[in-house]
Amino acid sequence: MAEGPCEVWFYHLERSSAEQVLPELLEKTLGRGWKALVRGVDAQRLAALDEHLWTYREESFLPHGITGEPLADRQPVLLTTGLDNPNVGDVLFLIDGAEPGDLAGLTRCILLFDGRDDAALGTARGRWTLFKKGGHPVSYWRQGAERGWEKQA
Repeated sequence: MAEGPCEVWFYHLERSSAEQVLPELLEKTLGRGWKALVRGVDAQRLAALDEHLWTYREESFLPHGITGEPLADRQPVLLTTGLDNPNVGDVLFLIDGAEPGDLAGLTRCILLFDGRDDAALGTARGRWTLFKKGGHPVSYWRQGAERGWEKQA
């Protein structure tokens, strides 16, 4: 579990969708020995993401589950629309404007937002201000010209 305030990282998606970048970020999270919680707002979207995480790459898959399934609380990656943390995740991924809820006990919160969507951009800016005022270390990451992410702030 985390010591100190949860770090909040903002990932500005410009050329890729959440479905394209999330698997790699989840792999990095698991590679650090952390558990992940992916919070969205729409159960159907999470069901499609669930399917995607099993099939996004032929040679591997991400071990994960979705809230409501048996043993969901034991999954290293759990997809949910709820505000709780049933798998005791270390990293919270927010997609589609999902609410962060309580960040206590989390090491990191990663907010993925579509930079081509004015509403998503406005929501991200508002949350940046709230998290900063709440004492959370915040950073802003933008997709690089080639591949990968570049820290901007």
